[in-house]
Amino acid sequence: MNDLLIRNVRPFAGERTDLYIRNGRFCEDRPDGVVTEIDGIGHIALPGLVEAHTHLDKNLIGMDWFENRVGPTRNQRIIADRQAKRQLGIDARRQSARQILQTLALGVLHIRSHVDVDTEIGISNIEGVIEARNAFRDLVDVQIAAFPQSGMLIRHGTLELMEAALEAGADIVGGIDPASIDRDPVRHLDAIFALADRHGKPVDIHLHEPGELGAFCLELIAERTRALSMRGKVMVSHAYCLGMLDGARQQALIGLLAAEGIAIMTVGSPTAPALPLRAMREAGVVLASGSDGIQGTWEPWGSGDMLERAKYLAQRNGMTNDADLAEAARICTFGGAEGIALADHGLSVGCHGDVVLVPARTLAEAVALTPQQRTVIRRGRIVARDGVLSDELSHRRELGR
Repeated sequence: MNDLLIRNVRPFAGERTDLYIRNGRFCEDRPDGVVTEIDGIGHIALPGLVEAHTHLDKNLIGMDWFENRVGPTRNQRIIADRQAKRQLGIDARRQSARQILQTLALGVLHIRSHVDVDTEIGISNIEGVIEARNAFRDLVDVQIAAFPQSGMLIRHGTLELMEAALEAGADIVGGIDPASIDRDPVRHLDAIFALADRHGKPVDIHLHEPGELGAFCLELIAERTRALSMRGKVMVSHAYCLGMLDGARQQALIGLLAAEGIAIMTVGSPTAPALPLRAMREAGVVLASGSDGIQGTWEPWGSGDMLERAKYLAQRNGMTNDADLAEAARICTFGGAEGIALADHGLSVGCHGDVVLVPARTLAEAVALTPQQRTVIRRGRIVARDGVLSDELSHRRELGR
């Protein structure tokens, strides 16, 4: 195991201190015996950054530029994305490896990826991402959500493929817009939660449904969460409807989410209504964030840097003071960790020895300027210095070729 002494760092931009890692976990005193020492030179120490929502199987990192002529609607993008998987030869294992390596250098040590399952590709993308997950298991935690992006009930055989994906190794039951895509929110959610109950898996549902339609779907999700005693095991991704409702209706739904322990993931989309983050935080709703699809057929944007995502989240929600920017950073660390149910995440004694050193004076500065020269430590092992992966990981780069 890796024993490490990290001198002169400031956890969460606090007072300078030393951090000790023994056998891959933070400990109270300096480890005995041979210990690697590094000087943090006053950098901020953060726990591993958490990418709570992405699509590892569909990025185009390292591939030829995709000329995007896709229409603006979600259904047009879904159809174009399905076609691109055939025409571009997107290899899910290779592209997952490329994104993992790119974001590892930036301190992303935990990833939840939604991976397509449909009647054209079957579970091949699930199998490809599982291969990448296994190859990087010692460096990054990857959770896989089986994701019926093209619809489930409307495409006969998809439900059976979802079952096969879980049996193959997917960790989470995904879902998408039960009303506007599958046209039957009750049956869609019944099927999703039945799969989760049968396999003992959590649920993570893409919900783009607007206004009262989205509110109705949230109520259905809460009902099933309560009925199956799944508190803390359900996340709703996007939940744009929460930014479209009047104050009283909004507060009622926020109270319902808090009562049932349903987490919300938001990417801070510039084209969608801003969510009431402050009211949600005050009510005790768990908030996480993610990059969604980066450099893909939907959009050409994104690097997968979760400090940059914290900045986008802050900008979208009008956060400008230092306290709010610090909260955005916490959403991308502790919020994400709680949202995807990570154990032993943090910088306290007993937590996994995962730490990201960021050259900044305050959390607000780290979010606003997103310095790239980060030192990344995984279980006491130094995997990147100044934003560059260590030479010992060079053989892993072959997995992305």
